[in-house]
Amino acid sequence: MLSNYQRYRLYEMLPGIVIWSTIIASVVLSLLKPLWMIYLIIIFDVYWVLRVVYFALYLVLSWRRFRRAIKINWQTLLEREFPAWAEKINVIFLPVYNESYAVVSATLAALQASSYPAGKLYVVISGEGRQAAHWQSLREEVKNKLKGRFADLIFFTHPPNLPDEIPGKGSNIHHAEQEFKKYADERGWQYENIIASIFDIDTIVHPQYFSHLTYLYSKHPRPIHSSFQPVTLYHNNLWESPAVLRIMAFGTTFWMLFSLARLDNLVTFSSHSMSFAAIMKVGGHSKNIVSEDSRIFFQCWLANGGDYEVTPLYVPVSMDTVRDDSLWQSLKNLYFQQRRWAWGTENIPYLLWEFRRHPEISWWKKTVVFFHEFEGKWSWAVVTLLITVLGQLPLRAAGSSLRQSALFFNTPHVLQYLMTLAMVGLLVSAVMSLLILPARPGNYPRHRYLFLLLQWLLLPVSLIFFSSLPCLDAVSHLLFGRYLGFNVSSKKRSTA
Repeated sequence: MLSNYQRYRLYEMLPGIVIWSTIIASVVLSLLKPLWMIYLIIIFDVYWVLRVVYFALYLVLSWRRFRRAIKINWQTLLEREFPAWAEKINVIFLPVYNESYAVVSATLAALQASSYPAGKLYVVISGEGRQAAHWQSLREEVKNKLKGRFADLIFFTHPPNLPDEIPGKGSNIHHAEQEFKKYADERGWQYENIIASIFDIDTIVHPQYFSHLTYLYSKHPRPIHSSFQPVTLYHNNLWESPAVLRIMAFGTTFWMLFSLARLDNLVTFSSHSMSFAAIMKVGGHSKNIVSEDSRIFFQCWLANGGDYEVTPLYVPVSMDTVRDDSLWQSLKNLYFQQRRWAWGTENIPYLLWEFRRHPEISWWKKTVVFFHEFEGKWSWAVVTLLITVLGQLPLRAAGSSLRQSALFFNTPHVLQYLMTLAMVGLLVSAVMSLLILPARPGNYPRHRYLFLLLQWLLLPVSLIFFSSLPCLDAVSHLLFGRYLGFNVSSKKRSTA
């Protein structure tokens, strides 16, 4: 019999075993049975072309909803349809590490510019005790310059070296939530009326965000059974960022738009909002993992017997790319950011472990949730390699007899035709990248738009080095039990 530790380790190893088995099997088949591999590659490419078309359709659908949502005056609708709207209490959690006052003040300025009254927003800024000098200076500057702008500015300090924690955003937020619970209890607030928004410190909200959020929360029949996920736009410093960073930023935004239109596998990611009652029911965001943003959804889903969902918010929030002072450091930041996101693979063993504890959830629901989580990480690590590198290997390794066959001569043409069809996804992405751009700064010439189109030629290389490889890195660390901590993404904006 396996011990609990051995069983959980087996669950942790499973994603890496399956992903590396796929890659190794592809190489072995290419060398020993190239004909089999050619057939498999053609079948897989046909499947992936259908997935790309499917993606493009949902992306366009979500884009239309996004464009419609940002044109609506949600505050007017909120006041008209829900006269008691002011009973809802909006609280924003902003964890701070070593960010500058310029970044923090920009985030707070966006909150003040909201159509939802800033005087009704409670802003929780939570700094790190391990950055005591920086945190004290930042806190005093925020107090002095922004006092009286919100319902309340609340400051918490996350002490270092608390038990059962890893340093990072999750443990910071967890501590802030427990401290805010005391704040809410002192005022006799009902948790069901508290809408908590957990944001990265560089999150710039759209002016209609909190009006839209409060409207949907008020309209939802059971808001404590739902998280609320906005569109995430990584474009605060997009014009200043290198081409590879822009491509990956657009890719994340398009993936989120696609996911918002498909509610069957929507999970919270990065900045999100939810009922404080739901947070307290599960004890807060996890304090000992890296991917607390997605884990909180699974915590709530399990705690509610599978009766928990994510409601899409088509009003966006904007964040920074991981730009740094040098190109090389920017690329390193991008790699580590992608690896940290791929470390969400830690949700797979968590789900397998918890499934046994929740017999009230049907096996069908468990299977669907697990498949989406597992298939997402498998595709992330493997698909680009299968299409760009491994797909060419059987053609290179084919023997003389196979090289004389009609299949061998036609396969490159078939693959080229399939990839041409798949270009519809690239074309849609390129066009939408121009539509979603922030306003062009005055110091950038108009012909810069041409470079923004040509940058998509870098997509295959970007996907290999800054998508597949970071994911392989993450699952390999988990496979061998070399656990990753939380790395803080450096995000810099030009001061020019």
